[in-house]
Amino acid sequence: MAKRIKICAETAHERCPDVPLDAHAHQFRHAKASHWLEDGINVVQVSFLLGHEQLETTMRYLDITTEDKIKALATLEDETQKTIPKKWKNKSGTLTDFCGLKK
Repeated sequence: MAKRIKICAETAHERCPDVPLDAHAHQFRHAKASHWLEDGINVVQVSFLLGHEQLETTMRYLDITTEDKIKALATLEDETQKTIPKKWKNKSGTLTDFCGLKK
C-alpha cells in the first residue's frame, strides 16, 4: 500500500505541487480525524472512531488541549439522556458513507 500511495502522490504532485511527495497512509487517518473535529464531532467521539483505548492517545494524536477535552466531555449524555441524534446517521444511515468510504 505504501508504494501505491507514493506513486499516487507523485502523480498528484505533478498536477498540484501542494501534494507532498512523502505522503503515507497515516496522513489520511490523521486528516480524517482532524476533519471530524472541524465538522463538530467532539474528541471523545473521534477517539472512539479511531479505536483508541485511551482518550489521551487521541489528544496527543490531534494536539488537543485539556480545555478542549473538558468541553468535549461536557457535551456527552449519560445513558438515560440519549436524545442527540448521531452525527454519522445520514439518509443512508451508515458510518461507511459518513467516512466517505465506498461499499
